[in-house]
This record gives sequence, C-alpha cells and structure tokens, in this order.
Amino acid sequence: MLTIKALSHGEFRSYADSEPIKELIAQSDSLVWVDMIAPTTAEHQLLHTEFQFHPLALEDIEHRHQRPKIEVYSNHYFIVVYGVHLGDLHEGIDLHEISIFLGKNYVVTVHSEPVPELQAALERWEHNTDSIGSDIGAVLYAIMDGLVDEYFPLIDELADRVETLEQKIFERFDREALNDIFTMKKDLLALRRVVAPERDVFNVLMRRDPPILPVGSVIYFQDVYDHTVRVLDSIDTYRDLLSSALDAYLSVQSNVLNEAMRRLTVISTIFLPLTFLSGFFGMNFDSLPFHEPLAMWISLGIMALTPVGMYLWFRSRGLSD
Repeated sequence: MLTIKALSHGEFRSYADSEPIKELIAQSDSLVWVDMIAPTTAEHQLLHTEFQFHPLALEDIEHRHQRPKIEVYSNHYFIVVYGVHLGDLHEGIDLHEISIFLGKNYVVTVHSEPVPELQAALERWEHNTDSIGSDIGAVLYAIMDGLVDEYFPLIDELADRVETLEQKIFERFDREALNDIFTMKKDLLALRRVVAPERDVFNVLMRRDPPILPVGSVIYFQDVYDHTVRVLDSIDTYRDLLSSALDAYLSVQSNVLNEAMRRLTVISTIFLPLTFLSGFFGMNFDSLPFHEPLAMWISLGIMALTPVGMYLWFRSRGLSD
C-alpha cells in the first residue's frame, strides 16, 4: 500500500499512485512523505528507480529484523527504528520495524504492517507546521517523537505489573509469580535491545554538521534523545527491581519450605515416643498390660500425656507455631 503526502507552496496534497513522485522530489520547494505498507515488488523497484537509494540499504529493506541504526550516505540517510506495543502479560512486546529513508526534501517510511504512530505523526506534521517547522527535520522529528512518546505508557504499564508482581510474592505468595518474573525480564530485555541502539541514532542526528538536516532541527532531536535516555533508565530500574523480586521469591519460597519442614519435624518428634511406648507395651510379656484394666489405663495415660507434654514444651520455646 502506497500513500504520498506532499507540502508545496504551503498546501498539503495527497496522492494514491507513484506517478508524481519524481516530479515532486525534483521541486526544491516541496516536501514529500511517501509511506509504504507491506510494499510489493514494484514498489521495491520504485525505491531504486525513483530515489536511487543505496543497494545495501535496499537489501536491509528486503531482509527484515534489523537492529536500530542509522547509515549516512552521500544524499540520504537510512534509519531503522521500532514502534513498540505491549500486549497481554503472556503475549509479550510487539515490535514494529520501520525503515526510513531521508533526503533533503523527502522522507520514505517502509513497514510491514500499519503503525498508528506514523499516522499520528503525519497528522501532527500536517496541523502543526507553524510550531515544529515545515522542513525535512520537522517531518523526521514528528516521526521520532511520536515513536518515543509511545514508550512511556508502555513503561507505566510495566511499572504497574512489577507492583502487582510484588504483591503476588509478599502478600499471598502466588507460585505463578516466578513465570511472570521471567516473562517480564524477557520483555524488558527485548525493549532494551531496541531503545539502546536508538539512543545512538539520535546521537548521530544531534551532530552539528548534518549533511541533510537543517542545523535548527538539532535542538528537537536533543529533546527526543533525552526522552530515550529516560526510557532506558526506567528499563534498567525495572530490570533491577525484577532481579530483586526474583531473589525475594526464592527467599520466600525457601522460608515456606523451611516452615513446612519445621512443622513436620515437630510432628515426627512428638509421635516418636508413641512408637516406642506402643511397641514397649505391646511386646509379648507373660502378662500384657492390656490384660489388666489398671495397667491398660496407665499405659494409655502415658501415651496421651507424653505427646501433650512434648507439644507444650515445644510451644514454650516457639517451635510449634
């Protein structure tokens, strides 16, 4: 699916086919955004014929799952970033790879499925040109800022899940908490693998001598860079909290096991004398105790009083609670 949005002479226009692309990018006073969703073979060829992008960059488009990066060529940038969405706890993080080609008066975004942040960025660029500018730096800033801003609700959701996880461990000791810990650690690791390289991308965009971006756009990418650092710090914080939660889980589990073993030991110790007494009084004497009523009641009394006395003794020392 191909969508073209162009800003020319202060007016936005939309196009549904690729015919005007060459003419639009040839106009130095125009600004073009080409968005491709699951591009066809013909649309892939369009990137080569109309824009003449570097073959290595086009190869990365065909082979997905690239790490976030920025490659600087003579007349364009090639950038790979990710949109991130958090699904159900057991579904994990959903990553949307976005490839961006940036020229002096055009930006081309390529992705395999719809990304809401890109549509929001397009609307933001279209309705806020007075505040963010109308150059290519403004378009790229709208895209990057929209993607990074979506990381914060995700971080807040992960924070809530960490808090719920701590309640599972300390308040009611839910054994499923262990699986949740490893699931969340996996999600945070996946998120960090995306955010950490993106920080380096924004670091390149902040250089004072960009070959394509206007110098005035540097301050905007500084803002996005700061947001990325905040997200990265939050990820590291919650990873540390999960590690602490794992240690706490193992500690609580060990305490529960020790408590169970202590109770079983007390019970075994209490019943051990009964085994001896019942064996002693049940031996083949010439006159068994249970043949005489008095002897029977004495032996039963001893058998009853012995465990009771041992229980009271254990309780006085706090061993039977």
